[in-house]
Amino acid sequence: MGHEIKKSNGASSFGGGGGFRAKMEHYVYSGEKKHVLAGIGIFTVIFGIPWYLMNQGSKHRSHQDYMEKADKARKARLSSSPASSDK
Repeated sequence: MGHEIKKSNGASSFGGGGGFRAKMEHYVYSGEKKHVLAGIGIFTVIFGIPWYLMNQGSKHRSHQDYMEKADKARKARLSSSPASSDK
């Protein structure tokens, strides 16, 4: 009798202007400059913080530095081991 719920253009009867999904789709697909900059900022925070935390204490070494360190460790290990060529 008068119990029909009317919706106009997908807007919910509670929000009065669209739900969360409608607002998110508007932000994502609008292409407005402020929405694009906000999206870039969100991606920067999401991916930048873990990247910063992973690289915080490490020094970037060259392959040559790695090889020199490996050779030094190998020489130290070989010089400190007893001669086992009596087999």
